Amino acid sequence: MLAESHFYFHKAADVLGLPDKVRTILLTPHRSVKVGIAIEGEDGELQSYEGYRVQHNHARGPMKGGLRYHPAMDEDHAAALANLMTWKTAVVDVPFGGAKGGINCDPHTLSERDLFQITVRFVEQMKEVIGPMTDIPAPDVNTNATVMGWIMNEYSKYAGFSPGIVTGKPLDLFGSEGREAATGRGVMDVLAEALAEQGKNFGDVTVAVQGFGNVGSNAARLIAERGAKIVAVADHTGGVCAQTGLDIPALVAWVAENGGVKGFPAGEAFDSSEIITWDADVLVPAALEDAIHKDNAADVKARIIVEGANGPTTPEASQILNDGGVLIVPDILANAGGVTASYFEWAQNIQQFRWDEERVNQELDKKMSRAYRSVREVANEHGIDMRTAAFVLAIRRVGKAALARIHVKTKLPF
Repeated sequence: MLAESHFYFHKAADVLGLPDKVRTILLTPHRSVKVGIAIEGEDGELQSYEGYRVQHNHARGPMKGGLRYHPAMDEDHAAALANLMTWKTAVVDVPFGGAKGGINCDPHTLSERDLFQITVRFVEQMKEVIGPMTDIPAPDVNTNATVMGWIMNEYSKYAGFSPGIVTGKPLDLFGSEGREAATGRGVMDVLAEALAEQGKNFGDVTVAVQGFGNVGSNAARLIAERGAKIVAVADHTGGVCAQTGLDIPALVAWVAENGGVKGFPAGEAFDSSEIITWDADVLVPAALEDAIHKDNAADVKARIIVEGANGPTTPEASQILNDGGVLIVPDILANAGGVTASYFEWAQNIQQFRWDEERVNQELDKKMSRAYRSVREVANEHGIDMRTAAFVLAIRRVGKAALARIHVKTKLPF
């Protein structure tokens, strides 16, 4: 994943004519921290894990990025995701840099008590390098509002009342209205812009969605509310389709009760692997990395792809789709609604003033729409695809901020 991120970075840097020294400055992480975590489990056995936090860039503000709890979590993965967060926050123009981290544990095999103990130990050892004005974690894979509440509580023991230390917290612990649906709402917002520039409305298109977790389900719900037909949905349990459009609220309720879309009675079942090549106008991959690759890209029928997941399209597949005239709204733009709403939560915590959901949604809609139009302007300016344009825009913003902080004679070519 780090190689793919660097591939897109260098492609955009070539467009800008960026000097090698500046590329090195922008790609080198600010700090990488690894800690050992040992607890006595509820069963009395000693457990040992490793925790990571890679802080990539702080030129534009405090670093921001999720914490994931997963057995495969390691420093390389954290570095790749931290790198992407730097560009993502710059694309939507929120005053953050990029960071990412996590612990190589499997929450599905742990008691809540053990998970709490692991989280507390992680914060205890990371407290000097995170903070509301330094590095602000957020939920990611296998972490949630509950875990963020534990982090806020533990960090506040050392630093005093600090709700701004994390985002994605429970509402009762100074979280934000609208945060849960924000990534899916951002997907809807950029799709609205993509359709508008093609002279279309939501009512004119059919949509297929891969993944029905937080991002996929909220994106599907909001897109359907705007009038589009969600004709197919697939997740890890299977697929379900309906030519006249699925009843998304009913499907959300079914998944909440049954753990997946499989067996949904108001639709026809299909093999989930078929979702990428479904006959729909729009495809929203909101599940797995590398879901669209060189072996299936040529069979994609959708003319617009909105990347709800991180890295769902490989570089080879992106080239095939671009050559075929498919519009790809890239992940660092399309799924940036989450970090944008996190910025709103952080701002509320710093101000000690709560926004209502209507304001959060209005501000999010404005931010995402403005970001899409900014990326489109860069794409038109250079005659490049939207993904390369998003990286060009991000590099411009981060590069100017980074060099403005230090005394150098190097002049940027933009």
